[in-house]
Amino acid sequence: MNLYPSVGVVFAVTRSAHGAPVALLIPILIIGAVVFFIIRRRHARAQPRDHASSIESPTVPHATGDASVEVGSQRVPVPLATARPIVDRGFTDQSAIRLDNLTKVYGARKAVDGLSFGVRSGAICGFVGPNGAGKTTTIRMLLGLITPTSGTATVLGHSISKPASYLSRVGAMIEGPAFYPSLSARKNLDALARLGGIDRERVELCLNLVDLGARAEDPFKSFSLGMKQRLGIAAALLPDPELLVLDEPTNGLDPTGIREVRVLLRSLADRGTTVLVSSHLLEELQHMCDDVVIIREGQLLFAGAVGELVASQAAELVALPEKSGDLNRLVALCAEAGYAATSNGDGRVHVAAPSSWAGDFNRSAMTEGITLVELGTTKQSLEDVFFELTEEH
Repeated sequence: MNLYPSVGVVFAVTRSAHGAPVALLIPILIIGAVVFFIIRRRHARAQPRDHASSIESPTVPHATGDASVEVGSQRVPVPLATARPIVDRGFTDQSAIRLDNLTKVYGARKAVDGLSFGVRSGAICGFVGPNGAGKTTTIRMLLGLITPTSGTATVLGHSISKPASYLSRVGAMIEGPAFYPSLSARKNLDALARLGGIDRERVELCLNLVDLGARAEDPFKSFSLGMKQRLGIAAALLPDPELLVLDEPTNGLDPTGIREVRVLLRSLADRGTTVLVSSHLLEELQHMCDDVVIIREGQLLFAGAVGELVASQAAELVALPEKSGDLNRLVALCAEAGYAATSNGDGRVHVAAPSSWAGDFNRSAMTEGITLVELGTTKQSLEDVFFELTEEH
């Protein structure tokens, strides 16, 4: 709305009154000025007054009162209702995958509830959560198989709203491999290569990568579960992808096969391929992955480096008394010192205490006539942390 023509109208009326006394000019000007400032004031009130709107993703500290953000050389107050900590979820300029408040709703159920995290390029990222946590739904949205209800995500720098822009650079195996049962492993991969316009030399290379070269002429229906999984991984590797997405790739594999998949994925990551792998084998993920994303009921619990997650958990002292009858006495001794202790049936006492207390613990046990045949420190594994994070409270 242009305010200034309103004043022009007042002056035009003034000029048209040729016969009017000059004394009337001053009241008319005053009335015009009043009208001008009333309109201007109402117009200013109609504008949004969000001083922080010009700031992109400000870091707003959590506070008990009003918070503020820095704008140039000034600090602008932010109401407490909008003040919240901004958490680093692995976002980088080189993130191969980035989710921003991604949500998928089925009826009254939120399968994925506002997920926001990033996956670093060239890293192996484990994607874990209890059954029904929303892992497969998230992966299907990233691959353009289903449409999110709200939120956004990018894969290899492209929006998931346009999957055709990046899918040629992505290899995936979701919810188990599907092949023609009567065709051989080689013919199944040949068919996929022709459909994707992929050089046939990749077929032989991928069969050898997953150690199926010797069984390439056998029909798919004759394969064991582990061999079917390996052929699925071979199919995902056909396009020589920049991003490899695998859902339970080690399902059905024996320990040797699991180790081979771990070595293969590590070699791919070392070459620059980003790997997102969903699995229930948490111990294996701890050995395999650089980063981990943990979700429950569609919500993010943790996103970051595996080592940092495990290292952040407190270690515990573990003591084995010579006589099992001393277990309860040891638990009571720890409680007197202010440390929680439990005996979980393995014949040992587990104490939530720092390793620096081990010497005092040993001396206190000796004073009470208790002989310890073992005393050491143990750190939690990824599996321990997973159950702690996903446990219902």
